[in-house]
Amino acid sequence: MRRYLPITRRMSRERPKVIVVDDHELFRRGLVGVLVERGVEVVGEAGRAREGIALVTELDPDVILMDLNMPGMSGIEAIQRLTAIAPLKPVVVITVMADEKTLMDSLLAGACGYVLKDQPIDQIVEAIRAAARGESLISPRVASRLVHRIRTPNDAESPGHDPKLTSRELEVLHYVARGIDNREIAKSLFLSEHTVKNHVSNILLKLQVENRIQAAVRAVRGQLV
Repeated sequence: MRRYLPITRRMSRERPKVIVVDDHELFRRGLVGVLVERGVEVVGEAGRAREGIALVTELDPDVILMDLNMPGMSGIEAIQRLTAIAPLKPVVVITVMADEKTLMDSLLAGACGYVLKDQPIDQIVEAIRAAARGESLISPRVASRLVHRIRTPNDAESPGHDPKLTSRELEVLHYVARGIDNREIAKSLFLSEHTVKNHVSNILLKLQVENRIQAAVRAVRGQLV
């Protein structure tokens, strides 16, 4: 487990403070080095999930980058615990597993992003920055599995309540369900980014979900978009 002296306490969309949790030391050290080169401020790293949770409470990062396959506590269990003790701390999964079950288990545990270890580093950096903005990013290679899953009827799932979204909120939700970020939504609807952010917050509250991915699931299954 390693801690780094923070350069600044100011959180920046372009320079978020990150903790990297991965048991593969060579990969973790290499990833940390590349992230720093790309302008990401890595404030700590850990090789075990329990160590990572301890660093989160100690160092107050903006984003946690979490592997799934680790000895002892799994990454999914760690995400569940972090969601319980630090619900405002976004977790981005970084893994080699591209199957639908692992993806859905991670998102239901509370992850706000899912990236694959072999994808370009710029996509991993963008997933971190998206999480720091309160947005979500899923690796394109697994995003299609998510779309298939949420469009497949689930008889065991009871229908949700009528969220009573306004016409503007429905417009914003339409873009959210397509994976469009706040900046692009603002341009498309001729709104300020701040106004879009407020609409998204209201949508999450009314749909009783925690993040944009879960909002997209509700939107498609509830035929809101």
